[in-house]
Amino acid sequence: MNELTYYLPIILIVTANVFYNICTKSTPETANPFLSLLVTYLVAALLTFLLMITNGLDEGLIQSFKRLNWTSFALGISVVALEFGYISAYRAGWNISLGSLVANISLAILLIPVGLLFYKEVLTTNHLIGIALCLAGLFFINR
Repeated sequence: MNELTYYLPIILIVTANVFYNICTKSTPETANPFLSLLVTYLVAALLTFLLMITNGLDEGLIQSFKRLNWTSFALGISVVALEFGYISAYRAGWNISLGSLVANISLAILLIPVGLLFYKEVLTTNHLIGIALCLAGLFFINR
Protein backbone atom coordinates (compact mmCIF):
# COMPACT_ATOMS: atom_id res chain seq x y z
CA MET A 1 0.00 0.00 0.00
CA ASN A 2 1.44 3.39 -0.90
CA GLU A 3 1.41 6.39 1.41
CA LEU A 4 -1.23 8.27 -0.56
CA THR A 5 -3.66 5.34 -0.30
CA TYR A 6 -2.93 5.15 3.41
CA TYR A 7 -3.22 8.85 4.31
CA LEU A 8 -5.85 10.09 1.83
CA PRO A 9 -8.82 8.67 3.79
CA ILE A 10 -7.57 10.38 6.96
CA ILE A 11 -7.17 13.67 5.10
CA LEU A 12 -10.75 13.28 3.82
CA ILE A 13 -12.04 12.52 7.34
CA VAL A 14 -10.25 15.51 8.86
CA THR A 15 -11.33 17.89 6.08
CA ALA A 16 -14.94 16.70 6.24
CA ASN A 17 -14.89 16.99 10.05
CA VAL A 18 -13.69 20.59 9.88
CA PHE A 19 -16.62 21.52 7.63
CA TYR A 20 -18.96 19.31 9.67
CA ASN A 21 -18.15 21.15 12.90
CA ILE A 22 -18.31 24.58 11.28
CA CYS A 23 -21.73 23.76 9.81
CA THR A 24 -23.00 22.25 13.05
CA LYS A 25 -21.80 25.20 15.12
CA SER A 26 -23.37 27.58 12.56
CA THR A 27 -26.82 25.95 12.65
CA PRO A 28 -29.13 28.77 13.75
CA GLU A 29 -30.23 28.59 17.39
CA THR A 30 -33.80 29.24 16.26
CA ALA A 31 -33.83 26.39 13.73
CA ASN A 32 -35.50 23.16 14.76
CA PRO A 33 -32.57 20.73 15.07
CA PHE A 34 -34.57 17.82 13.69
CA LEU A 35 -35.74 19.76 10.63
CA SER A 36 -32.12 20.78 10.09
CA LEU A 37 -31.07 17.13 10.33
CA LEU A 38 -33.86 16.07 7.96
CA VAL A 39 -32.61 18.50 5.30
CA THR A 40 -29.05 17.31 5.97
CA TYR A 41 -30.02 13.67 5.46
CA LEU A 42 -32.07 14.40 2.34
CA VAL A 43 -29.01 16.06 0.79
CA ALA A 44 -26.82 13.17 1.99
CA ALA A 45 -29.28 10.61 0.58
CA LEU A 46 -29.34 12.34 -2.80
CA LEU A 47 -25.55 12.56 -2.92
CA THR A 48 -25.18 8.93 -1.85
CA PHE A 49 -27.70 7.84 -4.49
CA LEU A 50 -25.82 9.75 -7.20
CA LEU A 51 -22.51 8.24 -6.08
CA MET A 52 -24.07 4.75 -6.08
CA ILE A 53 -25.34 5.26 -9.63
CA THR A 54 -21.99 6.67 -10.75
CA ASN A 55 -20.00 3.80 -9.23
CA GLY A 56 -22.56 1.16 -10.13
CA LEU A 57 -23.52 -1.99 -8.29
CA ASP A 58 -21.76 -5.31 -8.77
CA GLU A 59 -25.17 -6.97 -8.79
CA GLY A 60 -28.84 -6.04 -8.75
CA LEU A 61 -30.29 -3.67 -6.19
CA ILE A 62 -32.35 -6.37 -4.44
CA GLN A 63 -29.34 -8.70 -4.20
CA SER A 64 -27.26 -5.82 -2.87
CA PHE A 65 -29.89 -5.09 -0.20
CA LYS A 66 -29.76 -8.74 0.88
CA ARG A 67 -26.06 -8.34 1.66
CA LEU A 68 -26.74 -5.63 4.24
CA ASN A 69 -27.06 -6.48 7.92
CA TRP A 70 -27.99 -4.72 11.14
CA THR A 71 -25.02 -2.35 10.89
CA SER A 72 -26.63 -0.09 8.28
CA PHE A 73 -29.63 0.47 10.54
CA ALA A 74 -27.54 0.90 13.70
CA LEU A 75 -25.26 3.33 11.87
CA GLY A 76 -28.31 5.41 10.90
CA ILE A 77 -29.36 5.63 14.55
CA SER A 78 -25.79 6.43 15.59
CA VAL A 79 -25.47 9.21 13.02
CA VAL A 80 -28.69 10.89 14.18
CA ALA A 81 -27.53 10.69 17.82
CA LEU A 82 -24.08 12.02 16.88
CA GLU A 83 -25.44 14.94 14.88
CA PHE A 84 -28.01 15.88 17.52
CA GLY A 85 -25.34 15.58 20.22
CA TYR A 86 -23.06 18.04 18.44
CA ILE A 87 -25.89 20.51 17.78
CA SER A 88 -26.90 20.25 21.45
CA ALA A 89 -23.32 20.64 22.69
CA TYR A 90 -22.76 23.80 20.66
CA ARG A 91 -26.11 25.22 21.75
CA ALA A 92 -25.17 24.44 25.37
CA GLY A 93 -22.14 26.68 24.94
CA TRP A 94 -19.23 24.41 23.97
CA ASN A 95 -16.61 26.22 21.90
CA ILE A 96 -15.95 24.76 18.47
CA SER A 97 -12.25 24.54 19.36
CA LEU A 98 -12.82 22.42 22.48
CA GLY A 99 -16.12 20.61 22.05
CA SER A 100 -14.93 18.45 19.19
CA LEU A 101 -11.54 17.93 20.84
CA VAL A 102 -13.05 16.68 24.11
CA ALA A 103 -15.57 14.49 22.28
CA ASN A 104 -12.98 12.93 19.97
CA ILE A 105 -10.36 12.29 22.65
CA SER A 106 -13.05 10.74 24.84
CA LEU A 107 -14.21 8.63 21.90
CA ALA A 108 -10.69 7.45 21.16
CA ILE A 109 -10.13 6.45 24.77
CA LEU A 110 -13.46 4.60 24.94
CA LEU A 111 -12.61 2.72 21.74
CA ILE A 112 -9.39 1.34 23.22
CA PRO A 113 -11.07 -1.52 25.12
CA VAL A 114 -13.29 -2.19 22.09
CA GLY A 115 -10.21 -2.59 19.90
CA LEU A 116 -8.46 -4.76 22.46
CA LEU A 117 -11.41 -7.02 23.29
CA PHE A 118 -13.26 -7.38 19.99
CA TYR A 119 -10.62 -6.77 17.33
CA LYS A 120 -7.57 -8.23 19.08
CA GLU A 121 -5.56 -5.04 18.61
CA VAL A 122 -2.30 -4.63 20.50
CA LEU A 123 -1.04 -1.54 22.30
CA THR A 124 2.64 -0.63 22.16
CA THR A 125 4.58 1.49 24.63
CA ASN A 126 4.22 4.47 22.29
CA HIS A 127 0.45 3.94 22.20
CA LEU A 128 0.29 3.87 26.00
CA ILE A 129 2.30 7.10 26.21
CA GLY A 130 -0.03 8.71 23.68
CA ILE A 131 -3.08 7.56 25.65
CA ALA A 132 -1.60 9.00 28.86
CA LEU A 133 -1.01 12.32 27.10
CA CYS A 134 -4.61 12.34 25.82
CA LEU A 135 -5.90 11.71 29.33
CA ALA A 136 -3.67 14.49 30.67
CA GLY A 137 -4.99 16.76 27.92
CA LEU A 138 -8.60 16.02 28.88
CA PHE A 139 -7.75 16.77 32.52
CA PHE A 140 -6.23 20.16 31.67
CA ILE A 141 -8.91 21.13 29.14
CA ASN A 142 -11.70 20.49 31.63
CA ARG A 143 -10.04 22.16 34.66
